[in-house]
Amino acid sequence: MKLNISRALNAAQQTTTLRRAFLAFSFGAMTTTAMPPWHLWPILWITLPALLVLFETAKTKRSLFVASWAFGFGHFATSFAWIGNAFFVDSETFAALAAPAIGGLAAGFGLYIGCVALIIRVLLPRPEDDWPAIKTVRSICLVIAFAAVWALVEWWRGWFLTGLPWNPIGSVWVAALEVLQGASLVGVYGMSLFTVLAACASSILFFSGSRRMSFVVIAICHLPLIGLTAWGTTRLSADEATYVPNVVLRLVQPNIAQIDKWRPGMREGHVLEQVRMSTKDAAKVTHVLWAETAVPFPLNQAPGALAAAAKAAPENGYVLTGAVRILGNRVDRQVFNSFFAITPNGTVAAIYDKTHLVPFGEYMPLQNIIPLPQLTGGTGFTVGSGLTSITLPGLPAFSPLICYEVIFPGAVTGGNKRPAWLFNLTNDAWFGGSSGPHQHLAAAQLRAAEEGLPVVRVANTGISAVVDSYGRVIGRITLGEKGILDSQLPGHLPATLFSRFGHWPFLFIALIMVLSSAGLNRKHTRHN
Repeated sequence: MKLNISRALNAAQQTTTLRRAFLAFSFGAMTTTAMPPWHLWPILWITLPALLVLFETAKTKRSLFVASWAFGFGHFATSFAWIGNAFFVDSETFAALAAPAIGGLAAGFGLYIGCVALIIRVLLPRPEDDWPAIKTVRSICLVIAFAAVWALVEWWRGWFLTGLPWNPIGSVWVAALEVLQGASLVGVYGMSLFTVLAACASSILFFSGSRRMSFVVIAICHLPLIGLTAWGTTRLSADEATYVPNVVLRLVQPNIAQIDKWRPGMREGHVLEQVRMSTKDAAKVTHVLWAETAVPFPLNQAPGALAAAAKAAPENGYVLTGAVRILGNRVDRQVFNSFFAITPNGTVAAIYDKTHLVPFGEYMPLQNIIPLPQLTGGTGFTVGSGLTSITLPGLPAFSPLICYEVIFPGAVTGGNKRPAWLFNLTNDAWFGGSSGPHQHLAAAQLRAAEEGLPVVRVANTGISAVVDSYGRVIGRITLGEKGILDSQLPGHLPATLFSRFGHWPFLFIALIMVLSSAGLNRKHTRHN
């Protein structure tokens, strides 16, 4: 093994910048297979150590940055590939933009991984000496710092320039519910930290001067993840499933093709079909849930559509649906992507306007500089006033989340009162049968585990599902299927550590790891 590792390390040191970048790109693309729907999470124990070896053996900062950026480019190009489907809904207008959009997005997000490498190089400058003890200390510090900086950069990516926390490394654990429970303590970024720490530990074998010490450190790096798994196993074994009494939800997934959704001659039929699906054999149903813009009319200006939708509401219940809301005139018009709670008599009991809009999809950043239409057409949506918690008679308090609002860790509840559940309305018909809807569902599972709250997810098509407070999917309508799902509402758990303190525990742990590794590295090594 020593001979093979020596050869591999020598080959990595001698390879050209271009070849190093190609290898890094390949490893980045392979990393995406750890995510849903593939769930090949053991691949991380190959790709992440490989990245660490590639950029640690880079002779210049330029080569270091290029390799790290290439890894990010490969990972995000494959991770965001599903977005391309949206450009072919109106192919005549947007198809030519699909490849440049995905490529540009991946190139930009690859800079985050490039930043990880540069931060590590600044924090842990290379030592002058090549003594075995120095190499061992250096390799340990490198793994610890890399895991912490990677997770901190993921956190930064989650809010910088409105944020896009899609597929953080911690997402892989939706495939292992015992591990996933750790998100209730440290959130998805904390799960990323401990996952990267464990996955990268084997890279110590390439650099350490002590083989025995290497195996000891590798085992230690796995302890946080093992501990969380043991804790999660105990947590799940003690669970006694509870449901909210006297509440039966009907999820309606009409599976309407996006190209047909807004056709003038078909819109009325879409509403009537959803009413039919909602009322068929619905004696026990107390509330009906429809998807994002399930009513393809500006609901506050279309009394006929409002009256039609109201027919889906059970007696003494509501139909909870998405629709567009328009205020003002042509000069100062405001268009909102909204949630409505409608009573059987056609009154609107509650409204929520989407707060976190999708750049380039629902509004165009820098519209004066980039004169392009957004994918959803029109003049763009107006930002709502903020997340809220809604209480309706006969229904526990809930926070509505429209589309990708559910992907933001620590930012899914609103109002002064903690809700009892989260309602995610979405329309993943834009993305066809790609990986996107599966990864969107994974984000909902993570929010459930983090917050200790059930998530009810209803899609026009996508994957409509009921997720309990541990992140388990207890019922679903599959992607591309037309159907209904009747389900009780799972009960919520007491406030989790994450729901109380948010990202602070993770940030504290990560910063301690960064500072301690940097300090230890400087104390025990001399640098050139």
